[in-house]
Amino acid sequence: MQRRLGFDIDGTITDPATFIPYINQDFHKNFTLDDISDYDLSKLLKIDENEFWDWMLANEPTIYRNAPLIKQVDQILKRWHVDHELVFITARKKQYEAITVDWLKQHDIPYQHVELIGHHNKLAAVKEQGIELFFEDKHDNAVMIAEECGIPVILFDTPYNRLPIPDGVIRVSNWQEAESWVEEWLKAKRL
Repeated sequence: MQRRLGFDIDGTITDPATFIPYINQDFHKNFTLDDISDYDLSKLLKIDENEFWDWMLANEPTIYRNAPLIKQVDQILKRWHVDHELVFITARKKQYEAITVDWLKQHDIPYQHVELIGHHNKLAAVKEQGIELFFEDKHDNAVMIAEECGIPVILFDTPYNRLPIPDGVIRVSNWQEAESWVEEWLKAKRL
């Protein structure tokens, strides 16, 4: 039976360290992914949130265009695409739709739908799209989607999302672990 799988993009199919070289260059820092213990990067940089978002606005197009793909995610998504619908729901702003779609095509990532919602609250989009399983890197999103939508959420482990997780949120270290969990989930759904 075909399932509708939902995916975040940044930090989930793109490398969670994507932003770090840009931050290090522009803010004269030497951060690594392990230094990022909070999703809010303005705290790490010790700058005003508005200053951070001004920086983001100036840099988002370049960062999104050049974001590295996580190793092997493309092959896993291609396998799943044979039997399932793949929907991308991202907090990216609508103005980056062409960049996002071009990036997916450049990396040969299959999909049925891409939705850029412009904010981090993905609940409405997940419900509207009929998502049955979601993939995320932002802790509060993962928890909210699992609890409010009653669906499993795969949370990719990063230093910035290590708060406790409730039932329904499955923490994985990489896409191979995610694929194994999904295969077991799909088997259980067929029974």
